[in-house]
Amino acid sequence: MGEQNKNLILATALSFVVILVWFVAFPPPDSGTAIDPSVPAAQDSGAVVPVAPASADAPAPLADAAQAETTALETAARVDIETPRLSGSVSLVGGRIDDLRLKDYRTTLEDGAPIVTMLSPQGTVDAYYALQGWAAGNGIEPDAVPGPDTQWTLSGGDILGVGTPITLSWDNGAGQTFGRTIAVDENYLFTLTQTVTNNGTAPVTLAPYGMIVQHTQPDDLENFFILHEGAVAIADEELTETDWDGISEAEMNPKWGRQAIVKEGVKKGWIGFTDHFWQAILIPGAGQTFDQALTYDARTDVYRAVTRLPTQNVAAGTTTSVETQLFAGAKEWGILRDYEAGGVEKFVDSIDWGWFFFLTKPIFWLLHEINKLIGNMGWAIIGLTLIIKAILFPLAYKSYVSMAKMKELQPQMEKLKEAAGDDRQKVQQGMMELYKKEKVNPAAGCLPILLQIPIFFSLYKVIFVTIELRHAPFFGPFQDLSAPDPTSILNIWGLLPFPGPEAGSIMALVFIGILPLMLGISMWLQQKLNPAPTDPTQQMIFAWMPWVFMFMLGSFASGLVVYWIANNTITFTQQYLIMRSQGYKPDLLGNITGSFKRKKKDAEKDAKSPAKKGGK
Repeated sequence: MGEQNKNLILATALSFVVILVWFVAFPPPDSGTAIDPSVPAAQDSGAVVPVAPASADAPAPLADAAQAETTALETAARVDIETPRLSGSVSLVGGRIDDLRLKDYRTTLEDGAPIVTMLSPQGTVDAYYALQGWAAGNGIEPDAVPGPDTQWTLSGGDILGVGTPITLSWDNGAGQTFGRTIAVDENYLFTLTQTVTNNGTAPVTLAPYGMIVQHTQPDDLENFFILHEGAVAIADEELTETDWDGISEAEMNPKWGRQAIVKEGVKKGWIGFTDHFWQAILIPGAGQTFDQALTYDARTDVYRAVTRLPTQNVAAGTTTSVETQLFAGAKEWGILRDYEAGGVEKFVDSIDWGWFFFLTKPIFWLLHEINKLIGNMGWAIIGLTLIIKAILFPLAYKSYVSMAKMKELQPQMEKLKEAAGDDRQKVQQGMMELYKKEKVNPAAGCLPILLQIPIFFSLYKVIFVTIELRHAPFFGPFQDLSAPDPTSILNIWGLLPFPGPEAGSIMALVFIGILPLMLGISMWLQQKLNPAPTDPTQQMIFAWMPWVFMFMLGSFASGLVVYWIANNTITFTQQYLIMRSQGYKPDLLGNITGSFKRKKKDAEKDAKSPAKKGGK
């Protein structure tokens, strides 16, 4: 068998092994009154002052999640949030943004499916909310600053919407008046301005903070090894991703009074929690140096992402204000890019681009732009495949030309083998001399396949993690390119009006969908451009490889399978035309029929062999 077949087997086997490991690898194993807004005391000349008391954070066990939400929403006065993309409310207890839903996204593709809930109040299952406050310093008592349980008064506006902010106020009765203005843009960004007016006769010091609170680890974690779920932060251009277990296993930090991961003196950055498609992020105002922290309270099983701004000195008769922002919504690339252009440091990196970020970012950008032109993500993936193959064409051309020349050398190789007999070293020596004489590189055939490995992984990452592929339709039964092929032989590949087996089940693996079947056929046809190798072991590898890939990739995102089918089809066309241009005409039909004849011949040979008859 020629060297090009050995290289092809090697490259294909490597692809198979790497993809298999990628597919089956497991994620790491999961793992009274609280004095705590998780913020260390404000400091003035080294003096440490206790923080403001906060409510107990442990959520009560609730059997009915819907009833729990209704009860939680009714326990406090609220101000409605209503924008083209958001609905919800702000609680006047603590001034919390703790009730938020995303109008553009539904939980499933089913008719009437509920819209996605982004934030939920304390008392609900997996309570998740944002709040702001002040840590007391010199000249002011801890209970004289607003905290998580402060009862605010609505003093301006009646509905929080685009262009219609609301204003909250609270008088501590000790000479200071606090205000909070909340505004929201047309997407997912809230701007919160906190003020304090000192009407007393002496100066006071206090430090503003913001936090995002998550009660217990979310129930809907996907725990898939290529997806980051947990905390994400930028601190002066450095990206840090910490999973939930990493937060709960942090060391005790005496300054913060609990387990904490802290970065002090950050000049530019943000911090928050992220999952597959949604995130809540705290963004201090531009030009403000701040501390950022991830904390965990083992007593109440509560996680916090915190920003603490510098201590403010408020002289008597003066007012001080600070501004922070809160992003709470979908990780849409275009919107994150616009916020980044507006000054939010490296905000696009809140999407988990992975190790191959230098490929995933440009691949997604190109896919996004193609989709804007075509308006269909399935056809955009095919268009992306055409462009990638065009970029790799010069290398592919050299590879296929080399393979065509190898075919021309096949008769000479056979003569070498006959002349050398069983002397394998002599055969190898003769082949190397022949390659050198004819200027043929036997390794060139595997390079295009090897280059496909990082591209395959990068596209898989793009399809899996980006929200633009979530529920993205192609045609017919393929209404979610981020999900596995929903068709099956049981519903005649989508022709009958009922769903196939549940994705990931044994039934779905056995009764394969139409896209994986097309993938297997396209790989099989690509193999048939070349005669089968003479070595029986290599014959077996080639015979099984398309069908192993077919079943293995059957449970992958259908968008990825569309890419692989398009890639195989384009590769087949390129290879056929290039071989024809070099004077070698692939005998596709002959190779297909020959494989069946060979199987029949091998079966007859086995039947006649002494071993089959019991001889030695």
